[in-house]
Amino acid sequence: MDKKISLFVKNGKNYLFPFILITSLFALWGFANDITNPMVAAFKNILLISNFESSLVQFAFYGGYCFMAIPAALFIRKFNYKNGILVGLALYSIGCLLFIPAGNAMAFWAFLIAYFVMTCGLAFLETTSNPYILSLGPDENATRRLNFAQAFNPIGSLTGMLIAKEFILARLNPATEAERIAMRGTDPDALMAIQQQDLDTVSGPYLMLGLVVLAFFIVFLISRLPKIISPDSGVYTVGQTVRNLLKNKRYVWSVVAQTFYVGVQIMIWTFIIQYAEKELGMPKATAQGYNMVAMASFVTSRFICTFLLKYFKPSVLLTTLAAAGGLLVIGLIFLPNAQYVEGQYFGAYWGLYCLVAVSICMSLMFPTIYGIALKGMGDEAKLASAGLILAIGGGCIMPPAQGWLIDVAHFGWISSVRFSFVLPLICFIVIAWFGLWVKRKSEG
Repeated sequence: MDKKISLFVKNGKNYLFPFILITSLFALWGFANDITNPMVAAFKNILLISNFESSLVQFAFYGGYCFMAIPAALFIRKFNYKNGILVGLALYSIGCLLFIPAGNAMAFWAFLIAYFVMTCGLAFLETTSNPYILSLGPDENATRRLNFAQAFNPIGSLTGMLIAKEFILARLNPATEAERIAMRGTDPDALMAIQQQDLDTVSGPYLMLGLVVLAFFIVFLISRLPKIISPDSGVYTVGQTVRNLLKNKRYVWSVVAQTFYVGVQIMIWTFIIQYAEKELGMPKATAQGYNMVAMASFVTSRFICTFLLKYFKPSVLLTTLAAAGGLLVIGLIFLPNAQYVEGQYFGAYWGLYCLVAVSICMSLMFPTIYGIALKGMGDEAKLASAGLILAIGGGCIMPPAQGWLIDVAHFGWISSVRFSFVLPLICFIVIAWFGLWVKRKSEG
């Protein structure tokens, strides 16, 4: 039998078509993640708020994951994977459509609500899709199958970045933050008109995204998806499953590692724009171009790492890449950068290169930690998945913490932006430790 197809054959049943259908969702939530990351810098400039306040976009976005992960897991446990996907797509679409009234109201809190509703839907999709992918084939290559599916997530991310760059950041009013602050005192009506136009520019792509997600809802509604029934289905109550999971050290430490991984991913991709702006004087749209290079590197590395999993244990690759990521973060903190003056760069910008290259190291981490955590769990994976999606809450806590450091940290020769990347460094140290722990236990 062809080895590629055997990834999707289990008990004589070929799950290639449902695999393709579910994998399309990975690109869909990747798009949402990475059209949103640049909005932290955009809202800061549009609404004249602090780095901490603007990073509340990520708090609301990833807070939806925290809030809805466990309800989503209980829902799919009671019903099935397909119904979980439908609920997720419905909430996703509604959240996107809420951007229109939020823009009309010119209220930051309304945008935060829209992000929260949208990611309640994403929590349903991720809680459902990851364990579903693991079950669509032989158990022995489940982690590799999930890495393959997750490889399409950054394709959606790249598309989201491109839309953010060309249809939002490049179309915002070019008035700087200082000019807007001055305008607030001299001509508040003109400032309000600029802000309204900019918020309409932000809302437009989310409206289109909401309509696309609605189309996906219809496709899944009419599609037949296999009902995967584990041998231990219905054996454990919710309480018993929770107790089993809490006793499972591999699972508990996987949740911890996933929390730090999501935190480092969101910090790196959120603050690359601030880093390029503050350290190089680079325009937002240009900085977003480097973000896209980082994502392209992430995509390429994901496919390469999926191939390497045929020859190396997941824990070995995880530890190696986490160590490399930590070294690159040290480089971006301490290595010099060029200066951007009147449209030209002077000097080298190795720190920015390190920041872009970090994405190569992150590519393997999320699905690998996920696969290690749920290895051999059977029906318990439905509820266990909630803990791993709950871990995405790392993305709602750490970016505001880094934003706060950028606002308040002063260390003389090292800028607050550079120093703030100490938080991603700590995250990589935790992930590297987890990989070593799993390797010593010979569990992945």
